[in-house]
Amino acid sequence: MRGEVRLQSFTEVPQAISAYGPLSDASGKKSFSIASLRLVKNAVFVARIEGVTTREAAEALTNLSLYVSREALPPPEEEEFYLADLIGLDAFVADADGKEVLFGRIADVLNFGGGDILEIAPSDGGETRLLPFTRQVVPRIDLTARRVLVVPPEEVEAQEPPEKDAGGDEPSP
Repeated sequence: MRGEVRLQSFTEVPQAISAYGPLSDASGKKSFSIASLRLVKNAVFVARIEGVTTREAAEALTNLSLYVSREALPPPEEEEFYLADLIGLDAFVADADGKEVLFGRIADVLNFGGGDILEIAPSDGGETRLLPFTRQVVPRIDLTARRVLVVPPEEVEAQEPPEKDAGGDEPSP
């Protein structure tokens, strides 16, 4: 793999990653052009990046996230959007009277292989909440108003494990 890097594409059509033009780092200051692309499996490729000719130069790019310029992306269709557009939106829930109450703000959109998950930072502080990003849980998205309506699934409360008695034994039923 001299001068080649492993690249995972998150574009709608993974093979199209090279058609979007140069990729950039998170700062937008460094640009990377894909010279060649070879599919390994699913959305994982071995890529040759212009100007990266040695193993050491390729290793220096390990864990570097690369981005497609927003201008290179096609405009989303109606009722479509880019996941990055969700970050920072206020998330509301409907109370018992149907009034929308601030629940938190979308901090990130995660995907660990089982589908997209919204990470929501609660408006009152505390630990973030993770909600599946489905139409059932997020029935309304208003990018213009910078808000979403969420319907958190009912939580299943785990039973507390039985307490041990003073002797360290499990209590008898």
